[in-house]
Amino acid sequence: MKILVLAEKPSVAREIARVMGSREKHKNYFEGPKYVVTWALGHLVGLAEPEDYDPKYQTWALEDLPILPERMNLKVLRETSHQFKTVQHLLKRQDIGEMIVATDAAREGELLARWILSMAKWNKPFKRLWISSQTDKAIREGFASLKPGSQFDRLYESARCRAEADWMVGLNVTRALTCKFNAQLSAGRVQTPTLGMIMQREKDITGFRSQEFDTIQVDLGGFEASWRASGGDGRIFDRKQTEELRAKLSSGAARVITVKKSEKAEPHPLAYDLTELQRDANRRFGFSAKQTSSVLQRLYEQHKLVTYPRTDSRYLTSDMVSTLKERLESVAIGPYAALARPLLRKPMQPGKRVVDDSKVSDHHAIIPTEETVLLNKLSAEERKLYDLIVRRFISLFYPPAKYDSVSVTLKLEGEQLYAKGTTVKDSGWREVYGGDYETAEEDDADLGVSESAGKLLPPLQEGEQLQVRRCIVKPGRTQPPKRYTEAELLTQMEKHGLGTPATRADIIEKLVSSDTIERQGSLLHPTGKGKQLIELVAPQLRTPELTASWEADLEMIAKGQGKAEPFIRGIREMTKELVAGVKGSTAEYTPHNVSASHCPDCGTRLLEKKSKRGKLLLCPSDDCGYKRSGEKRLSNRRCPQCHKKMELKEGKAGMFVQCLGCGITETLNKDSKHINKREERKLVQQYGSKQESLGNNLGELLKAAMEKNKD
Repeated sequence: MKILVLAEKPSVAREIARVMGSREKHKNYFEGPKYVVTWALGHLVGLAEPEDYDPKYQTWALEDLPILPERMNLKVLRETSHQFKTVQHLLKRQDIGEMIVATDAAREGELLARWILSMAKWNKPFKRLWISSQTDKAIREGFASLKPGSQFDRLYESARCRAEADWMVGLNVTRALTCKFNAQLSAGRVQTPTLGMIMQREKDITGFRSQEFDTIQVDLGGFEASWRASGGDGRIFDRKQTEELRAKLSSGAARVITVKKSEKAEPHPLAYDLTELQRDANRRFGFSAKQTSSVLQRLYEQHKLVTYPRTDSRYLTSDMVSTLKERLESVAIGPYAALARPLLRKPMQPGKRVVDDSKVSDHHAIIPTEETVLLNKLSAEERKLYDLIVRRFISLFYPPAKYDSVSVTLKLEGEQLYAKGTTVKDSGWREVYGGDYETAEEDDADLGVSESAGKLLPPLQEGEQLQVRRCIVKPGRTQPPKRYTEAELLTQMEKHGLGTPATRADIIEKLVSSDTIERQGSLLHPTGKGKQLIELVAPQLRTPELTASWEADLEMIAKGQGKAEPFIRGIREMTKELVAGVKGSTAEYTPHNVSASHCPDCGTRLLEKKSKRGKLLLCPSDDCGYKRSGEKRLSNRRCPQCHKKMELKEGKAGMFVQCLGCGITETLNKDSKHINKREERKLVQQYGSKQESLGNNLGELLKAAMEKNKD
């Protein structure tokens, strides 16, 4: 009897088949003496659509909502049905006695496998391959320690609840908004509160009132000290107070009140999880979260250089300690050799900041594998991301960075002055980054050295008198909060429990593609559509608290500490409330992107939408679907008045050209009989020697050529 292995993608199936000896290649699977390996192409089975329950739901109607089937059905997805038939056929083969699920070792991977097995009616027990890297060694070790499939039943229940909740809330609220306001408006339990955070930041910015202020520094010869009020704020918002302080602090002698010296140690940053890696890649390289996920997946799956990407843990497990040296050896090449080799000469004794079993759930942090790397085989994007992962991994085994910090308090004419200096004693882990690593992590406390790093203070004694040389007033202005970068938005999504490391990038992309937010440089701005949409949805769906509590419930279900049925009942009741709120709304929606152009098919004003290929003009009518490029298209025809190229446009009567400056309009023949001058010269040269046989008239010549081209 043979064993069927179900992978998530063809590329993963190919590697498993190679390692496990299944070398006989078929169209949709690999076969060997022991294993038959096939794949899922992502989801082959999904939740049934409303029209699968009742054909009337094919037409969106407000009165039909909410749509809440008593039992959620599954359906084979049409676009991948051919692969499902292959899997189903293999499961029914008489010589297949066992089944191994080898989809991604995560919630979504568990869900897609279980749905396939359910639709294929596989009722026997199965085993689970649970690995964190795609190397040959990891695959062999995984097959040597397969786990019972029933061990992941709770994870499946959590994934099923998540999918059904998204279906009920997202589908019903989206249909309700679209029908009520006659516009393509999309909402969901994660994307809407994410949009809500962006909109709240926008309100904070627009409601901000900037104020001018001054700060005062006193030059004491070898250094400058800053004035601060008793509350610690050095900003002065009263110009009169500034002038009084300037006069007061411009002369005399400042007395040293306290001198505090301390040695501070800054530990290395934690290893990467997916969200932190996305943040870092966005800050350093401007990568979008989706871009980082895609590049990371290639490093994991294609190059096999890093461990499982979609993790939310920043720690390693104790059973990995014996593999750390081998991983360091694999990266001890090129620019990393001088950093990694000294570590290999010492015993590996990572502390709790690196290895902590209690802080690893499904997968450990992202680190390099034991696979030898060939840097010239990586693309520029892959190289940058791999560099981040390798340097972070190496830094885990370096000592803390050590600083001597000096804080001085002085008194001058009854006012308090402060100065701070820092001297680097041992760069420690910062050596891995050339000594200039900057971190914006919230997990690791900022030691306050960044603002004064390298600033030295002279030796000072308490009671010492220092003569004032001058008083410096520096004007400033309060700044509004900044719009979110993707790195900052990911931080907020993680903080509020919105989505998972695997889904956050897709949520951001969905908001962009639905035209509710847009990227302007590195910052995320809400669009006119997004600003209106957030006001149209129910208040409880705008804020992250509700969705975060749902995510917490799903995590409890995955751990066996919660049950699926109460969660789904709560989602059903919430969906009814949300739909009722939309139905009873008295708000109005005005499309923010109406263009001056009309649809040539139905006459409706076209909407402008940005895309990767430029601006698009779309017809908003549901039964039309007309779209074209919104970019200006210049024709070869010149304006008879100003002789500039005329713009090519499309109207109800067909194509026409219009001068951008003069407004002169000319129609284009539908039969395309017009030939430009270049084509005319080409035809004359081609047929010039045959004029006698074709006729001496150039018009006849061109007519004959056009008839030939037409044929």
